[in-house]
Amino acid sequence: MTKTNKKPLKPSTLTHWLAVGFGSGLAPKAPGTFGTIAALPIVWAMSYLSLYGFLAVTLVSCVVGIYLCGKTAEDFNYHDHPGIVWDEFAGMMITMIAVPMTWQYLLAGFILFRIFDILKPWPISWLDKHVDGGFGIMIDDILAGLMALGCMHLGMMWLN
Repeated sequence: MTKTNKKPLKPSTLTHWLAVGFGSGLAPKAPGTFGTIAALPIVWAMSYLSLYGFLAVTLVSCVVGIYLCGKTAEDFNYHDHPGIVWDEFAGMMITMIAVPMTWQYLLAGFILFRIFDILKPWPISWLDKHVDGGFGIMIDDILAGLMALGCMHLGMMWLN
């Protein structure tokens, strides 16, 4: 699978549409940021679930994302095409686990997740370069979400 195929994605299946974040990943600039923005209403709606419900939806999104992202990358012959943003959805869900759903926390979570996802500090950068397939597409954003989650909870402890 190539990493340099710059052909635009043309989603044709439900799997593709989910992988491109309902079309948000088709933005010509900053598709990962647009994908994360598209995840915000879903994350906010998930706040009405119990903690266990939130965790269950997040876990299912991560596991299903391995298939969605892997299949879409395979279909378009491009590993981790920038338009594949389901991993951003999952990462943002992880970021907001057990965090109060206010606009301030949602904004802080968004910023922290994007920082970790864009800068890719170690070990995120290592995983991004060395793990392939759907799992490889998902794991760096899962870890970015976990790092952002840790920062969110440290910040909440500091504020209280």
